[in-house]
Amino acid sequence: MKIGIAGTLESNDVMMTVKESATPKIVIESIVYDYFSKQIRDTIVRTLEEMNINNVEVLCQDRGALDYAIKARLITAIERMRE
Repeated sequence: MKIGIAGTLESNDVMMTVKESATPKIVIESIVYDYFSKQIRDTIVRTLEEMNINNVEVLCQDRGALDYAIKARLITAIERMRE
């Protein structure tokens, strides 16, 4: 099974772990989950749709990252998984 990881667990960053999966799944662990879980999930879903990817499991370990960082880390993790 191919796996891609990008990011860190430092403050204001996010670590994305992506692996191939028969069914899509998104798991979000965040220090701001109660406030921003919908926005984080929407960013992940939108990015996957833009890349036409639907066969991955995403683990998002967020430490307060902004949307653009979430998107960039997800794209990088996907590219690393493809290598």
